[in-house]
Amino acid sequence: MTSRRLVRALPAAVAATLALAGGQAVAAPAAGPQAEHAAARVVTYDASGAAEFKDAVSKGVAVWNESVTNVQLKPATSGQRANVRIVADDGWPRAAVDGLGSGTVYFGRQAVDQGYNTVRISSHELGHILGLPDKKPGPCSSLMSGSTAGTSCANPNPDASEKAEVEDNFGGAAVTSGTARTTVYAD
Repeated sequence: MTSRRLVRALPAAVAATLALAGGQAVAAPAAGPQAEHAAARVVTYDASGAAEFKDAVSKGVAVWNESVTNVQLKPATSGQRANVRIVADDGWPRAAVDGLGSGTVYFGRQAVDQGYNTVRISSHELGHILGLPDKKPGPCSSLMSGSTAGTSCANPNPDASEKAEVEDNFGGAAVTSGTARTTVYAD
């Protein structure tokens, strides 16, 4: 059938379908949570170097896994090369991003010593790995406002626009990681 005939036949097909359905449009069932997660891109991480921050890293990972569906963070299995390495050091927290879903998170003790919340630090740095830039200055409700929200801010959750941006970043079928340039976000 030519495309011109198909276009002309489409209104008749829609009318026939509506007539069979009693004049009411019938929606297809929505995909369940398993279908959504089945399509998620998996980004593996290695937190073996996170030292005393392993629990905060696990909680930061959980925040992202509960907040978005197009990407899920999973621990690398034994012998598997992780997309993301997480290491503790004495500097300021930062992320060296090699590409979308790839890089190194440095969990800096300096911010912790100053009183910043460890789970917020973890979520924030993982946000960089997931493609989010800093949004400074910013309120506590914005995860990517980082340290500008102050030491009293313990919010580890991305706001609606941050979630949407990560969903968009990982929504395409041709998402790739590994670029020639590394971007460092020092928070």
